[in-house]
Amino acid sequence: MRSARLMTPHLSPVKTGLGRRSHVVQWSLLLVLSLAIAGGLEALGIPAALLMGPMVAGGIVGLNGGTIRLNRVLVLACQTLIGTMIAGSITGDIVGTFLGNWPLFLGIVVCVITMSTLSGYMITRLNVLPGTTAIWGCSAGAATTMMVMAEAYGADVRLVAFMQYLRVVFVAAAAALVARYWAGLEGAPTAIVWFEPIAALSLAQTLAVAVFGGMLGWYLRIPAGVLLMPFLIGGLLSVTGSVHIHLPEWLLAISYAVLGWNIGLGFTRPVIAHARRVLLPTVASILVLMGISGILAFILTQTAGIDPLTAYLATSPGGMDSIAIIAASSNVDISFVMALQTARLLLVMAMGPPLARFVAKRAGARLPPA
Repeated sequence: MRSARLMTPHLSPVKTGLGRRSHVVQWSLLLVLSLAIAGGLEALGIPAALLMGPMVAGGIVGLNGGTIRLNRVLVLACQTLIGTMIAGSITGDIVGTFLGNWPLFLGIVVCVITMSTLSGYMITRLNVLPGTTAIWGCSAGAATTMMVMAEAYGADVRLVAFMQYLRVVFVAAAAALVARYWAGLEGAPTAIVWFEPIAALSLAQTLAVAVFGGMLGWYLRIPAGVLLMPFLIGGLLSVTGSVHIHLPEWLLAISYAVLGWNIGLGFTRPVIAHARRVLLPTVASILVLMGISGILAFILTQTAGIDPLTAYLATSPGGMDSIAIIAASSNVDISFVMALQTARLLLVMAMGPPLARFVAKRAGARLPPA
């Protein structure tokens, strides 16, 4: 059996290139690159520049032999803060919208899951990847959760991680460009007030929601629970007026950067070398799935009166945390985006294991005992 170390999305660091430098030098370079790239994207008016800049910088460092990695607890804590931040945008109107259009929304979620599953089936059928690897790698669910499930079903977790995070990068980049150049967001974004006066009570309540929700999600082992539970609990408290969600911009910026670095640093030379055989099929499947999501977004705009950018983000098959950051940086209905993203995640969690086994069996892949 492969060691647990090989089951992580990052292979053991090999000291080449930047890896020969001290961690202080690597972190300093990563920080400088992140600030420079994020500043450039911000000047161009690209939404979520504080996520995209660190993501690109992390990829540059990782591909040049960087060996620095982020502490898992820090990443989870930042996901918790993102979930809490989103909760502050929840309104009661979203419930009525969903109840009035639930067949359409359910159909859209099922379409995204079906197309991602078909992509995995085709790659498996062509014997590009072994077992259920392609099925989990193409699955439109949370990347971390898909890797956990993939390991349980005997798939190559390194390839699953590569496929999942590559799709996150593609979708996040496309969503940011759509927000800037297609959805009518003109000019530079509103200036950010980094150190505005802090309401101590609101901040304390918000952090309490974040800590309690994150720990509850972790304890219950809910997929993406450290993001979902603060989002759900905070949203309920915010709608009822019990809590005013407030997080300072500098703290959110740190959270965005950490999540961007976590994705970017995963693209190392050993990972790319291991995944080179699946690169073209993976890119093709991602582009097809993004195209289908675009069509579904268009249907939403025509049938439910949803604005184009909100519809596109809601149907995008990317990471929930990155989509949430882009939504928060754009003029969209965040509660609608997160409601549809949450519905997709929950359906993937419910349908994923039996669907993967069924499709893998039909494709002729060998499965571990049930």
